[in-house]
Amino acid sequence: MRGEFYLLMATQLAAIGWIASKLVVIAVPGEIFIAARFLIASLILFPFCYRNILCLTAKQVTSACAVGLILALSMQVWVYAVSITNSLSEGAFIMSLAMIIAPFTSWLLFQIRPNKAFWLALPVAMLGMMLLTLSHGWHIEKSQCYFLLSSALLSVYFVLNKKVITDVKPLVSIFLQLFSVGLSSAIFVALTEQAAYELNASVIFWFIVSTLVATSLRYLIQAVGQYSVKIESASLIMLLEPIWTLILSITMLGETLEPQKLIGASVIFLSLFVYTKLARL
Repeated sequence: MRGEFYLLMATQLAAIGWIASKLVVIAVPGEIFIAARFLIASLILFPFCYRNILCLTAKQVTSACAVGLILALSMQVWVYAVSITNSLSEGAFIMSLAMIIAPFTSWLLFQIRPNKAFWLALPVAMLGMMLLTLSHGWHIEKSQCYFLLSSALLSVYFVLNKKVITDVKPLVSIFLQLFSVGLSSAIFVALTEQAAYELNASVIFWFIVSTLVATSLRYLIQAVGQYSVKIESASLIMLLEPIWTLILSITMLGETLEPQKLIGASVIFLSLFVYTKLARL
């Protein structure tokens, strides 16, 4: 049960990361936030895995970093969506669709046909998305489009990560990917003009929470948990992330969800539950 407990804790830390990120990007440009957050988070993990990094081949390092660049692109789109959205919980449910999009991505990239669970869960997920976006007529918010794009990119990351990172220890892979995200984002910041911003105690506090708690600690705990838990059980536990995000958004940010959007979020959760349960069979 220890592995399941670690994964449960990881979902809670991830939800805290949604809140912390929103409170930071209100004051700090998203590109700078991602660069600083992931660089610092990776450097915190470095002392725990540097010996293993020295044993890697150039091909292993290149593969891990290349996958990290896909994650970087997804994170940049995600943080922009976070900065403009009025509903974090809604974004969290849309992002969770990456699990269902991944089989379709694998089909496009590697001609691996999705299983029956995918085809049964996909219409349910589409219904949930329609309920989220069809409030007051056909109205799709800009942030929803970016969350969906980020989710699609995250599915590409999942598929490629599973394909190319097969002989690298989880902690080493996490370090290389987080470092790739931070370094590529820092290069982008250096090559572009960023808006002026001011730091205060609140922003610094939430940045520390986002970096230490929701990135370094979260990914480390998640890796430890996934090591000893079957993937089917891990997938079910990870579904709790948007639920925790919804609870925290309501309690900490005063967010309210219209009944139809709440039903839509519930339907998306149902589609993920159906997919993970049927995939086991």
